[in-house]
Amino acid sequence: MIAEYWPVLLFIAVAAGLGLVLLAVGMLAGPRRPESEKLSPYECGFEAFEDARARFDVRYYLLAILFIIFDLEIAFLFPWAVVFKQIGIVALVEMALFLLLLVIGFAYVWKKGALEWE
Repeated sequence: MIAEYWPVLLFIAVAAGLGLVLLAVGMLAGPRRPESEKLSPYECGFEAFEDARARFDVRYYLLAILFIIFDLEIAFLFPWAVVFKQIGIVALVEMALFLLLLVIGFAYVWKKGALEWE
């Protein structure tokens, strides 16, 4: 049984070994010239003016979560489209209901103003 996993284990070992070798070569052969400019904090082209642990607006997190939700829901369309010919009309109706629910959710979020940024 373990013989079936040897190619996978070999791939993981080679990938990890190659990663470590490349990191070591970069650390040993790369230039090291730390300067005050390189060590200073950099934020969007200007000096940082607040604490790094400053609070973000809740709308930022809400927008990020909504993007992830709708992005993942759309990702469910790809496997369905690949096997569309084999699954028939029943799957077409089910996907139409799925998309209808997705559009209803999107309309609700839009109506609540969660997608607006001030």
